Amino acid sequence: MSARMGSVARAVAAAMVVVVALASSVATAQMESCNAELPPVLVANYSGLACQPVWNNFVLRVRTHARVLMFLCRFCDKNNVLRIVLSTMYSTGWVGMGFSRDGLMIGSSAMVGWIGKKGLPHIRQFALRGKTSSKVVVDRGFLVSNDHDHTVVVQQAKIYLAFQLKFSYRLTHQHIIMAFGNSIPVKNKLTRHQDKTSFTFDFTTGRASVDGSFPYGLRRAHGVLNVFAWGVLMPIGAIVARYFRRVDPLWFYLHVGLQFVGFIIGLAGVVAGVALYNKIQADIPAHRGLGIFVLFLGILQIVAFFLRPNADSKYRKFWNWYHHWAGRLALFFAAVNIVLGIHVGGADNSWKIGYGFNLAVILVAVIALEFMLWTRWSKNSTSTPTY
Repeated sequence: MSARMGSVARAVAAAMVVVVALASSVATAQMESCNAELPPVLVANYSGLACQPVWNNFVLRVRTHARVLMFLCRFCDKNNVLRIVLSTMYSTGWVGMGFSRDGLMIGSSAMVGWIGKKGLPHIRQFALRGKTSSKVVVDRGFLVSNDHDHTVVVQQAKIYLAFQLKFSYRLTHQHIIMAFGNSIPVKNKLTRHQDKTSFTFDFTTGRASVDGSFPYGLRRAHGVLNVFAWGVLMPIGAIVARYFRRVDPLWFYLHVGLQFVGFIIGLAGVVAGVALYNKIQADIPAHRGLGIFVLFLGILQIVAFFLRPNADSKYRKFWNWYHHWAGRLALFFAAVNIVLGIHVGGADNSWKIGYGFNLAVILVAVIALEFMLWTRWSKNSTSTPTY
């Protein structure tokens, strides 16, 4: 029995390590971090940067200058020259940052960078006079800069657009547009963007807000609903089904009730997530893909409940096998996606500590209950049940 319990404990511990490692690795691939150092070629002219993740993998670094009065541009020098480094993950195509007077694309000017087909870096200003390629005009726009101040660097699958702009006034709140395309520009003609966003950057605080204010309430609702559903209720429902079957038929009603309630709450969390995506257009394919997969498994479990064969049916053992393993997969990938969501959502330490504590309590409870179950099976000398 001790050998069996040791193997169970090792398996549970390994599962926990896999959850954390998998989520961490995927999250790292999905979101650029402010902890990354600038390429050495940029350090001389772009040191002392204030850093702010603004959208997807896009990170905006703006040079600060000490102790400028509040409500003035803290990130400009005395001549109102703004130094910017925009970085994001990159394989091919173009990356752009635009300055708009009204938050709209038309009428704005953008700095766009890319690596050409011959491997040479390019960064040019474009006037965005319309939504067609012919109306996106190179070397035009209202931004004032010197070409020799512009640099494009690709390092470790990240592109860095570094440029300096001179303004005739102190910046406070500025409408910013960001976009990227997957095709390399030919003859300075930009292809249609793959994705885009707009937000307001506050140069007095160094913070960005989407559409005037980031939908923090919607993001919190998405996180709270899914953590409570997939991270609390459904694991408890699975624990009840495996370890409390002696309390018949109470275990069955508790299991079904917890799973149904958890699914409905989780579905509400998915709706909140879709609404959040529609507002901020966050391109986090791993988190979204895992969420869709877990939701699909949850729907299959609901359908399976209504198609459950009778206990004496010859198909019942196949149904049991499917139901048990589909449920375990759903809970496992839900845990991975919760950790990933907490990371890419930029949640504070209270979320990380809270869910980490919740996950630890569940794993400790499973180990203890598994030990008690193996002890009871050993005493009764019965075979291992299917659930």
